[in-house]
Amino acid sequence: MPDDNRAFKEQFDFPFTLLSDPDRSIGTVYQVLRDPGDKFADYPQRHSYLINPEGIIEKAYEVSDPSGHAAAVLVDLAAGQR
Repeated sequence: MPDDNRAFKEQFDFPFTLLSDPDRSIGTVYQVLRDPGDKFADYPQRHSYLINPEGIIEKAYEVSDPSGHAAAVLVDLAAGQR
C-alpha cells in the first residue's frame, strides 16, 4: 500500500504526503473502515477532517463528491477565519 500511495501522489503531483494504513489502526480510530462483507472492504470510506492549529477536529466530512469537496472545505475555512 505505501508504494501504491507514493505512485498515486507522484502521478497527480500532490504537494503533500498520503497516509498508508496497512494495519488499519488509523482507520479504526477515525471510524472509516467498511464492513468486512462490503465489496470495497479493503478501502476505507472517504472522509476528511478540518483540524485547527491546536489539533482539534473542527468538522468531519463524508466525501461523496470528491470533485466538489475542496470547495466545501474552503468555504468552511473562510467562515472560521473571521
